[in-house]
Amino acid sequence: MLILGIDTSCDDTCVSVIEIKNQKSKIKSFDIFSDIISSQVKLHAKYGGVYPFLAKREHQRNLPLVFRQATKRIKPSEIDLIGVTNGPGLEPCLWQGVNFARELAEKLDKPLIPINHIEAHILANWLQIQNIKYKIQDTFPAICLVVSGGHTQLILMRDVGKYKLIGETRDDAAGECFDKVARILGLGYPGGPIIAAYAAMKLKVKSKKLKVCLPRPMIYQKNYDFSFSGLKTAVLYDFRNQPPKLRKSKEYIRAICREVQQAIIDVLIHKTLRAAKNFKTKSVILGGGVAANEKLRKQFESTINSQLLNVKFLVPAKNFCTDNAAMVAATVYFHQKEATKNWKKIKVDANLHI
Repeated sequence: MLILGIDTSCDDTCVSVIEIKNQKSKIKSFDIFSDIISSQVKLHAKYGGVYPFLAKREHQRNLPLVFRQATKRIKPSEIDLIGVTNGPGLEPCLWQGVNFARELAEKLDKPLIPINHIEAHILANWLQIQNIKYKIQDTFPAICLVVSGGHTQLILMRDVGKYKLIGETRDDAAGECFDKVARILGLGYPGGPIIAAYAAMKLKVKSKKLKVCLPRPMIYQKNYDFSFSGLKTAVLYDFRNQPPKLRKSKEYIRAICREVQQAIIDVLIHKTLRAAKNFKTKSVILGGGVAANEKLRKQFESTINSQLLNVKFLVPAKNFCTDNAAMVAATVYFHQKEATKNWKKIKVDANLHI
């Protein structure tokens, strides 16, 4: 079975073709024929974030090119199913992908399936199922942390397709906080990778007095919600209170990047593991662009191993954490019953919930 996935939820134009092998087996194998991504990061960097209508124009220009590149190894007529992200995301961008998918599905006379972007981030963990030691049925119930530039959500997952949102950010998402902090420090966009790079920088410390202490917002509240707007504000105040010479120094930039990264990691791990304990889950599953952060991945794994010995930890390969269409195609497999040839029925919902 060949599945085509399309994602234009934000600023990356993504098209992927995957083949499903061993369909009768309980553990499926996904063979990725192609996973093509056309990034717009450089285009949006001067704005310090994604400019939706500019992204829409680029998607419109890039989709035919990316599609042709993704289908080099096959004939489009060989595709069995097509899936496209219809939300959540930036509405002008989502419509470009949905319209392209509808026209393609109608032209090829193939079934089309709308895909929830958040669920796709979770199911990205199944793209490398042959490398996971645990059977799918032994994974649930699971606590899923989807953490990206637009979302920070905790989801109780009882099975594929059975989700309950138990917590989310009340203001800025974790990735959004990274972006805003990077903007305050004058580091550029996107913020997450830049802050991680500065935090990992090795410098000889000239002043032992230089220490940055930032809050861990809502970390001990009994709910499972997040808030990172106050953390960004604390960075702004600390930055403004430093002498002009110090705030431009690599020593200070490294110190504040380390602290803001650790503050976000502390909150994410504490809340997620508390949910895993309270709901007695078998697994903790990560997804989303921020899940590519090396420190977050390592600290999650070490904390789970020390505190929750019987809980499995699943996190996608880094290239499947950020937006991609392979995760969309994989999600299509689990929603085959929702396939339709009523192509115009597929609509966009920028605020789609899981």
